[in-house]
Amino acid sequence: MTAYIAASAFMDPAARYRGQNPPLSEASIQSILNGHGTNPDVPILQRTWAWLTNIFLHGDFGTTVNGSPVLTEIMTRAGVSLKLLLIGTLLGALLGVVLGVWGAVRQYKGSDQLVTYASYLIIATPTFVIGVVLMILATNFNNAVGDNLIRFTGEYTVDIDPGFFPWLADQFSHMLLPTIALILMSAATYSRYQRSVMLDVLSSDFIRTARSKGRTRRSALVRHGVRVALIPMSTYFAYAFGTLVAGSAMLEVVFSWKGMGEFTINSILQSDINAAAGSVLFIAVLTLISSTLSEVLYAALDPRVRI
Repeated sequence: MTAYIAASAFMDPAARYRGQNPPLSEASIQSILNGHGTNPDVPILQRTWAWLTNIFLHGDFGTTVNGSPVLTEIMTRAGVSLKLLLIGTLLGALLGVVLGVWGAVRQYKGSDQLVTYASYLIIATPTFVIGVVLMILATNFNNAVGDNLIRFTGEYTVDIDPGFFPWLADQFSHMLLPTIALILMSAATYSRYQRSVMLDVLSSDFIRTARSKGRTRRSALVRHGVRVALIPMSTYFAYAFGTLVAGSAMLEVVFSWKGMGEFTINSILQSDINAAAGSVLFIAVLTLISSTLSEVLYAALDPRVRI
């Protein structure tokens, strides 16, 4: 509801139709806006109530400026984004945790310094720059081998040969670069957070107690240290996953993926109130789901929570 009110307050959906050639009459513009339920002449609270009523009574999230149902667009594009996000984020989180633990154990050594500098460089680099650099590298690779092995425009190739294996190879080719970009972005962030948490754990009394009872350094770190350090990471992962939709938006634009990120950007550029509110709702639901999963992971890591 807050997203719908904010979008209605700051967006001007009528501006999309003014200045067209041939020009539309003011009556036609008003009729179009009334059809979408986004007429700014109607009070915001009245429009918000109508929007909420349609959602709860009919499951109708309104229509986009192109006339397609918002819910249909979200369901179609959510699968595209989640396919990219789940793989890239999970692999990035796993790599980030490993690098963070490695950096904490080898604090201030050469490998730790290398990972630290590389992580800060990736974090400071805009998302679209990472995507463009990967595209340049892939283009050079394709030219070197003399074949278009890595394809990075769109989610799939339209004229792909029939059959499961050609389809699978095409899917892998198109997913490779955006997935690598997400892995790099996620791993850089998670490694910094995991390193900080792991350093606190290494100085804890229970690590020294485990060592004094005869455990090796590796056993104490893996069995006790890493497990305890992962507890705050589970909470961080939950809320970071929801916001990754926004972070992957530019990647979807760069690689021409028709996912929720592109849908959200287009809704803002086109002053599409219904689509913008639906996008925020999708991110909120995704955050709630990931938060629930983090609670399950938290309980698996910390026996006190289960009790």
